[in-house]
Amino acid sequence: MKDVAAHAGVALGTVSNVLNHPEMVTERTRKRVLDAIAELGFVRNESARQLRGGTSRTLAYVVLDTRNPFFTDVAAGAQQVADEAGRALFLCDGGEDAVRQANYLDLLEQQRVEGILITPVEADDPRIAAVVARGTPVVVVDRGAGPDRCSVSVDDVLGGDLALSHLLDAGHRRIAFIGGPRAIGQVADRITGAERALARADAEPLTVLETARLDVAEGRRAGERLAGLPAARRPTAAFCANDMLALGLLQQAVRLGLRVPEDLAIVGYDDIEFAAAAAVPLTSVSQPRQLLGRTAAELLLAEARDPDGHRHENRVFEPELVVRESTRIRPLGGVA
Repeated sequence: MKDVAAHAGVALGTVSNVLNHPEMVTERTRKRVLDAIAELGFVRNESARQLRGGTSRTLAYVVLDTRNPFFTDVAAGAQQVADEAGRALFLCDGGEDAVRQANYLDLLEQQRVEGILITPVEADDPRIAAVVARGTPVVVVDRGAGPDRCSVSVDDVLGGDLALSHLLDAGHRRIAFIGGPRAIGQVADRITGAERALARADAEPLTVLETARLDVAEGRRAGERLAGLPAARRPTAAFCANDMLALGLLQQAVRLGLRVPEDLAIVGYDDIEFAAAAAVPLTSVSQPRQLLGRTAAELLLAEARDPDGHRHENRVFEPELVVRESTRIRPLGGVA
């Protein structure tokens, strides 16, 4: 930095301001310093800056499962905010594994990241509370949180209600819920919403097929289990906890010769891009994915910049049902 300052003919503090607080420097001076940086091939020692300042210019997002396009869409929204703020955003795949998630939190604290976004395996994970208590801002994404941290989420109880109400309105009275583990808060809330809608109707109890994960392979396995039920009590419709499960279920239904929606209507959740592109376009409960990511990152940076004056917010968005061919409406009473 001393070499840059001498080459540009400015004070060392001016070079520091150009790198860290460019709004404090005139455009003419900033250009002179940047030209000197380019001519000398200067690369800032971020590790040294981090040691002096105590934090890095890095944000992190611990994702529940990067194989689910829902989370990559959320991350894209967060990335937009990070880019605008001159921050890097690291993605960490929690893999629906609480131990792996905890290991990432340890590592990110050690790296002194500026803040952490997280979609947790368990919303009440004490490890998250410990990170917050030690001073690293944390925003919970796609789940609600307590008063000690910010969160952005979608009303999943309402989403489950929307999905089941749609199937009930289509005339279905034997309906399955496919998803799990129940320890994942989003799954539990979506079941709660489904059961709330079912309680208002004259229908059979929900058939719950719990899955080990929220992926396509588990959706296919659920399809096998569903097809193996006696015809007299086999559900005519299924609400899946996410689109990955729904796509796997759809694949298996086609393999088994079941017609969708004539033999089995299917509703997914998240409305990822692949939902509309499926062999039978998938009805799904839509979430504002990129808006979730943008809002979460904005809250995280606001807290990082002013930790003492920041007031925690729990933002909740409403889902919307997007109806496609996988749940063609039937006349009431038309279900066998």
